[in-house]
Amino acid sequence: MDITAIVLAGGQSSRMGEDKALMSLAGMPLLQKVCGIAAQCADTVYVVTPWTERYQHLDLPNCQFIRESPHPQGPLVGFAQGLTQVHTEWVLLLACDLPKLQPELLQEWIARLDSVDDDAIAALTHHSKGWEPLCGFYRRRCLPQLLEFINQGGRSFQQWLQNYPVYVLPLPAPEILFNCNTPEDFALLRD
Repeated sequence: MDITAIVLAGGQSSRMGEDKALMSLAGMPLLQKVCGIAAQCADTVYVVTPWTERYQHLDLPNCQFIRESPHPQGPLVGFAQGLTQVHTEWVLLLACDLPKLQPELLQEWIARLDSVDDDAIAALTHHSKGWEPLCGFYRRRCLPQLLEFINQGGRSFQQWLQNYPVYVLPLPAPEILFNCNTPEDFALLRD
């Protein structure tokens, strides 16, 4: 199945105190690790960020930058901006701060996409707080609904997704989606 990937690297990293995308684990910046995993699942990987110059030096084969506006309006708007470039039916959306992400899990999920109902706009995992929107799959055709929601002032993935059918992906090991947001989170990874 043809998949395009979008990696979001436009956050302010305010809780971390430094750019999460450039923080290294085992000698590799998080953005480079996530893009490498995305490249194992998709022919084309877009990195949506307002700071393309900041990441130019990273080894990101098969990745193309999409410059987000200099005043990022959150991940939903960044995703919409990237989605305008996609030509495949499905797009894999990833945050740049998923240090425990495994390509095998993503490939298992890709194998399930053929069985997703036609009316579902996305295939995502679900937990007690809602959907996990920044590690999952979206149909390209959701773009008009997404733009309409954004144009009405919407910025929340959870609010947008509650209006549409979403296929639930299984998550055998929730720690795979560990999100690295604070120095304490990062310290846990290094222990």
